[in-house]
Amino acid sequence: MAVTFRLARRGDVPALVAMLADDPLGAARETADMAPYLAAFDAIVTSPAQHLIVGEQAGRIVATCQLTLLPGLSRQGATRALVEAVRVAADLRSSGVGALLMAEAEARARAAGAVLIQLTTDKSRHRAHAFYDRLGYEQSHLGYKKAL
Repeated sequence: MAVTFRLARRGDVPALVAMLADDPLGAARETADMAPYLAAFDAIVTSPAQHLIVGEQAGRIVATCQLTLLPGLSRQGATRALVEAVRVAADLRSSGVGALLMAEAEARARAAGAVLIQLTTDKSRHRAHAFYDRLGYEQSHLGYKKAL
């Protein structure tokens, strides 16, 4: 069955949060209180640099990611795209839906003038690393994070 992609709607937020929480890392950091997620959604949709993408199959949300456009001075003033919170419904992982989602994100980034797309993934997500490798992504940098 085909997957169609669109920008998320406010009513999609509970399904998106459920997907974020449906793995060992997400289960430890997500919550049932929708208020912070709805506030974040409202901030995301007001920014033209943000694209909260959902994949839908037969009326069910089966995939999501957030695409952020980053204008910059480096690379001769190039715009980069950042992909975060990539998720596919558990029962559809390894079915090709993730590849379709990433192709959608790449197409949207290209259409917005981005010359590079980048992402980070947790060190513990070995299957995700293999997935991104298959799609042609390269481990070119070492990333750092700091809680604020």
